[in-house]
Amino acid sequence: MFQIDALSRVPVYEQLVDQMEKLVLSGLLKAGDPMPSVRSLSLDLLINPNTIQKAYSELDRRGILMSVPGKGCFVAETATEVIRKKIRDKSSDLIELVKDMKLAGAELEELLALVRSAYEGNKEVCER
Repeated sequence: MFQIDALSRVPVYEQLVDQMEKLVLSGLLKAGDPMPSVRSLSLDLLINPNTIQKAYSELDRRGILMSVPGKGCFVAETATEVIRKKIRDKSSDLIELVKDMKLAGAELEELLALVRSAYEGNKEVCER
């Protein structure tokens, strides 16, 4: 379910948070689905349980997971809505990037091709 890149500069708990959000958005994890226990996930991924707990705590703080004492962690009912809102709130970042790329000499057609490629999931063009 999760894949950790030990060589990444992104902290492991952030990798877990990002992957969890993608799993929820893709529908692989749905509201009410149970999460693996901290202990079992730490054994599966061979990482410190405190790292798993940090990721779960962050997801709980964001409203993506809910912790039920004695039962474990579950995907929150509003998880999909919370993640979608967070992503859409980043539109100002996209606007600034487009402005910067225009200043750097990028043509509108080039920007549109990049957006289309990213939207369609074409990694080759997106990783320039």
